[in-house]
Amino acid sequence: MIFAALAADYDGTLAENGHVAASTVEAIRRLKSAGMRLIVVTGRWLEDLQHAFDAEDLIDAVVAENGAVVFLPKVELTLQIGGPPPHALVQILHDRGVPHSIGRGIISTSQPHQMTALEAIRELGLDWHVVLNKGAAMVLPPGVNKATGLKAALVELELSPQAVVGIGDAENDQAFLAWCGCSVAVANALPALKAAADLITKGEDGAGVRELIDSWLRDEELAFGELVRRKLDVVGPGQPVRRRRDVRPAI
Repeated sequence: MIFAALAADYDGTLAENGHVAASTVEAIRRLKSAGMRLIVVTGRWLEDLQHAFDAEDLIDAVVAENGAVVFLPKVELTLQIGGPPPHALVQILHDRGVPHSIGRGIISTSQPHQMTALEAIRELGLDWHVVLNKGAAMVLPPGVNKATGLKAALVELELSPQAVVGIGDAENDQAFLAWCGCSVAVANALPALKAAADLITKGEDGAGVRELIDSWLRDEELAFGELVRRKLDVVGPGQPVRRRRDVRPAI
């Protein structure tokens, strides 16, 4: 097979209302039985994900906190990408009444409070940035996003990005999907994500993931069409894949 791993967002992709259906878990087990890897790429805190999704035996790597934390459960390795949230930034958000929570490497709030966070970042002269995730807003260290977290995970797993199928639904998924060998948007994804994806599922949330997995295992070439037949146009070792957008086979 051309593709060897699935990198999946959690909320709105694997999970609906925070819960992964038993049928989706079984589909993942089928994928794992076929020798594929699973990487969960999420904005959630690592501990929150572990509490919400108790099938950790199926996961080869977790990219948590929107790329700031990488965890490999089989070897119990945790990597932090970027530094912790600056105390001064946290203090300004507190003083200005911005509801927020603090992770190991990021600050999470909700829209429209990202505007206050951006003002505080400018006032402090920081190069932190804000990424939106539907109704949420995440304040991140410089250069950190889901793509950088996925890159770190793939180094540890000794996988090429060209061998990864990525699937997601929201703004913060765009960076890592663009870096995968194949990008998939579930049916409930935002329009901008669908416009950039190689494939769009007919099903929403976990149903879309199951649809992708079943199609993949049944016939990879039929599932991914031109992407497999072109064997991926690789820019160079460790670099993103350059993909034409003129062909979008249906799953």
